[in-house]
Amino acid sequence: ALGVKDSYELEKFFMANNPKADNKKVRRLAGYYVSEARLEGINSDIAFVQMCLETGFLRFGGLVKPWMHNYCGLGSTGRKNPGDRFPSEVIGVRAHIQHLHAYATPAGKKLKNRLVDKRYSYVQPRGKAPTVWKLTGTWSVDRNYGKKLDSLLNQLEKY
Repeated sequence: ALGVKDSYELEKFFMANNPKADNKKVRRLAGYYVSEARLEGINSDIAFVQMCLETGFLRFGGLVKPWMHNYCGLGSTGRKNPGDRFPSEVIGVRAHIQHLHAYATPAGKKLKNRLVDKRYSYVQPRGKAPTVWKLTGTWSVDRNYGKKLDSLLNQLEKY
């Protein structure tokens, strides 16, 4: 199912969790998540809360830096591989959505936009994680990854 929240609700949820964030940037990102996810048939609520989890609500603090426009830790495996870099916010969001597309959809399901996620073909088998719970142990080694995403989705429901 596609996301049920609009970009305004995503923005309100985000700002409640990081009131010091740049509101205009959050508004732009929320809009990109809704439009990019809708185009590719991905749930924007899930993608957005995953971005919140992966970036610490855009506080970053790990290997991935804000200027990389990498909102889901793509390619971030350690000091020598801090992660993929994208030329703009919208392309970074598109790469995240495309990566989720690889995890959530079967091999026959084609992307609408030109491929920008360099790691898309690495997801084998395609469609191996159609739910947030199935991302545990495959998107992230964190055994509580699905629980964390589900908890954020439950918080988002209040907006």
